[in-house]
Amino acid sequence: MIAWARHTLAGLALACVAFTGMPVVAAPETTLRPPAVRGGATPEAARVSAMPTAAILPQSAPALRPQLRPVSAQILAAAARPTEQIPVAPDGTLRPMMRTPEFTQQVLFGRAKRRRGAVCGDIDIQGEEAGNIAGTLQGCGARDAVRVRSVSGVGLSRPALMTCETAKALNKWVSRDVETAFGRSNRVVELRVAAGYSCRTRNNRPGAKISEHGRGRAIDISGFKLEDGTVVSVLRGWADASTSRALRRIWKAACGPFRTVLGPEADIYHRDHFHLDVARHRSGRYCR
Repeated sequence: MIAWARHTLAGLALACVAFTGMPVVAAPETTLRPPAVRGGATPEAARVSAMPTAAILPQSAPALRPQLRPVSAQILAAAARPTEQIPVAPDGTLRPMMRTPEFTQQVLFGRAKRRRGAVCGDIDIQGEEAGNIAGTLQGCGARDAVRVRSVSGVGLSRPALMTCETAKALNKWVSRDVETAFGRSNRVVELRVAAGYSCRTRNNRPGAKISEHGRGRAIDISGFKLEDGTVVSVLRGWADASTSRALRRIWKAACGPFRTVLGPEADIYHRDHFHLDVARHRSGRYCR
């Protein structure tokens, strides 16, 4: 029993001696990363890893711990804000100010004014009701006509008499295709009206059928006024390289809201304007 105890104590003593002779492993903050060598570290790498860190790195070597990020200008601006102001959102973004009662009142007043001037049940169509229009020729006249001043915020050079069906088609065409046809930074602000309701025959030819103008279902547009004051006429702009593409695009787009669209290439009567009407044809839409 005594011999077994002596033998055990001797083994423990040898283990302690062997342990104290091992090199101390450095903490993660100072231990160098092993070289990326396939098949294990080389003898040279093992020798370097066993050396003290101070002996390997020069005195000017940067600290191994990451440096703190510099404080952003946004955080500094948020910290400098007066304490009585409204608290800011995350990352120091200032919240938008609440609308003033005066601003809200102006918006509501503007909408109420537009509602009073709306016709055809659409706030975007501004004008006045004209009632039933009696024609001086057989076949002329319009029921429940309206006199339109603007559509979708785009004014007409003069109020045009038409039916609500025509007014809605005009509004759809302007809002979708005309207003930004020449660029969003230079929008169309006015349509140059060549003709609205007019009790006459087609192209004013004697004995011809009554024109759709005589039924309040047509409107002729001869040009477009832009925000910067420029007026693009159909007569000159159709062949002008700077405006031809836009004019042709909106002429083509009209063949959708309207069922008859005639332009400068249709015939000599329409070389200076777009004729737009909502007449129904058995063969479908007629666009030239």
